[in-house]
Amino acid sequence: MTKITKPSRRGVLKGAATLAAGSTMGMPALAQSTVEVPFFFPVAVGGPITKLVDGFATDFQKDNPGITLKPIYAGSYQDTIVKALTAHKAGTPPPLSVLLSTDMFTLIDEDAVVPFDGFIKTDDDKVWLKSFFPGFMANSQTDGQTWGIPFQRSTIVQYHNKDLFREAGLDPEKAPATWAELTDAALKLTKRDGSSTTQWGIQIPSSGFPYWLFQGLSTQAGAMLANADGTKTAYDAPGVIEALQYWIDLAQKHKVHAPGIVEWGTTPKDFFEKKCAIMWTTTGNLTNVRTNAKFPFGVSMLPAGKRRGSPTGGGNFYIAAKAKPAEQEAAFKFVKWVTTAERAAQWSAETGYVAVRGDAYETPALKKYTDDFSAAMVARDQLPFAVAELSTHENQRVTKALNDGLQAALTGAKPAAQAMADAQAEANRILKPFQKG
Repeated sequence: MTKITKPSRRGVLKGAATLAAGSTMGMPALAQSTVEVPFFFPVAVGGPITKLVDGFATDFQKDNPGITLKPIYAGSYQDTIVKALTAHKAGTPPPLSVLLSTDMFTLIDEDAVVPFDGFIKTDDDKVWLKSFFPGFMANSQTDGQTWGIPFQRSTIVQYHNKDLFREAGLDPEKAPATWAELTDAALKLTKRDGSSTTQWGIQIPSSGFPYWLFQGLSTQAGAMLANADGTKTAYDAPGVIEALQYWIDLAQKHKVHAPGIVEWGTTPKDFFEKKCAIMWTTTGNLTNVRTNAKFPFGVSMLPAGKRRGSPTGGGNFYIAAKAKPAEQEAAFKFVKWVTTAERAAQWSAETGYVAVRGDAYETPALKKYTDDFSAAMVARDQLPFAVAELSTHENQRVTKALNDGLQAALTGAKPAAQAMADAQAEANRILKPFQKG
């Protein structure tokens, strides 16, 4: 890949890499004194995930008495990146954070993180770094270096209510596997009472992370939203417009999808209450659905347009550039500890997120879990069709341009082609400083 840095910043990637390498030199033995490692974790409220993370912290400290690990639950991913960058600019960042994989370019541009390569010293370290699914490393590496380690990772999957399929005369064991099948099934699953729709056939959320759900559609249409270097987008490509028009047509033409904006947060609740028969959402909702759905449900890969496809998603571990060397080394030790095959298996089984390494699925715990609950294998099996989640320099602004365009089209404020042309023009303006030639 070509190294791209802001004209106003000097040696971003080189400087960060040097800092990481330097952080491993002259390291005091961790056991000689206590090293405190606060770390940001994106959870808005307490619950099963915080208990699991707290348990990991406690167990790690038992194995490493010279390190005190302090999880800080920082709110949403958006809240967490703001807090992490604010702390970085103040010179007091926590040594470790779980932030979106798509924040990688932003964190590099801000000199906020160091690559993990400087901490990789032994053959065991090298084996560990190669253990992660390649699909998850696509949003973790750039310019030949590894900036994030996959942890809380996901893909989008399709959930369906088997009872409602049966009522509609559909095979409850066969989920729609193509766009045409999805449209046909959704027509049969939509219920109306006069002018009021009581049950939608399909629900694809368009708030919160509209670009992410849309990337499932655009990938299926054979389009890529951005290049791997994060310097260019293709929001106005024919395949992107085709994908957006299909989403619009589900609501406006076929009337099997609620018009306007569909809320991310309430979509699982709508599914539980049988307000929609099929929903697209993160595999991270798997445990939630298993716990709260009072009916048999199916989980499947997203249907194919020209091809199958879903973006990956979720969070990576990042090590702060301004943390002390001993803190960085302790943070690395925890990241390696918590991403063993056994703990990756435990995390997947207890949360529904995808285990980030293949050998986790060979552990007795995850084998038992997936034997009892085969739906947990769908996201893993979809990884060969997955693409990197949309990520660019100035990622939040560039993504907002797409989100704004999507919402303008879905609400009928603009035609699909115009909405995407406007989004592309805004992305071009933002990314121009990062483009050569």
